[in-house]
Amino acid sequence: MKIDLNEVKDLGHIDFLARQLVEGFITGLHKSPYHGFSVEFAEHRLYNTGESTRHIDWKVYAKTDRLYTKRYEEETNLRCQIVLDTSSSMRYPEKNKGKLKFSVLASAAVAHLLQKQRDAVGLTTFAEEIELTTQIKSTSSHLNKILIALQQVIESEGVNKKTQVASILHEIAEKNHIRSLIVIFSDMMDNTKELDEIFKALQHLKHNKHEVLLFHVSDKKTEYDFDFEDRPYEFIDLETGQKLKLQPGDVKSTYKEAIAKYYKDLKLRCAQLKIDFIEADISQDYNDILYAYLVKRSKMK
Repeated sequence: MKIDLNEVKDLGHIDFLARQLVEGFITGLHKSPYHGFSVEFAEHRLYNTGESTRHIDWKVYAKTDRLYTKRYEEETNLRCQIVLDTSSSMRYPEKNKGKLKFSVLASAAVAHLLQKQRDAVGLTTFAEEIELTTQIKSTSSHLNKILIALQQVIESEGVNKKTQVASILHEIAEKNHIRSLIVIFSDMMDNTKELDEIFKALQHLKHNKHEVLLFHVSDKKTEYDFDFEDRPYEFIDLETGQKLKLQPGDVKSTYKEAIAKYYKDLKLRCAQLKIDFIEADISQDYNDILYAYLVKRSKMK
């Protein structure tokens, strides 16, 4: 199933859409070599003839010349905090609030997945400051509260809301005293424009033993490839309202060089911290992007 953002006039049926996505993911998961959503290695045991060879530990076989299989046990106490950037830059392209719609629907799907496996999930939304933080719980009634909050995010105006990614992530690191999975949806366009500060904030989360997934949300065609017709445009900064008239061809090469460096540095630093960096180009199929999350949560360790 593919959901086209241009066909989603509003997210009034966000719960229905999220459920459809989840069911599609689960179907795909059953066709893959993975199983379950959050599994943890438990022990080795001798392989019995006739069993599936899927779980044989070939590294152990190479060392011992004996066949052992891995046994796993389900984790039912995962805590997850979804962190959603609601700043004005996330409402680009303005005609359909593309980045924000993607992030809201993806957040709803992730929340559904976690609640379905009885794990606890919470939601934090932010721009210059934290706007909403829910409790982290696993009940269906709590999931409904999260979905209502996500619907309100889409329906809000969000004019000239700047981003303070670094300070917000520091605050989240301080407030979460229990080891958690932190799933971030953001374009990472911090108002400070200082990648070092964002890096320190991500480092703070990792230092506090949190596992971090970053869905880097973008409209790649225009934001990274700067693919515009070569005619006069008026570009407007959605967060400050600043306007700039120019011919795209005059700045394209310089712009692409600068944004490519920022992107490369961000991705590299996430790799250094062992943070999963998931490219979320909103022109792509949801299944392709969110499946990366499923693989991360389900792969055998």
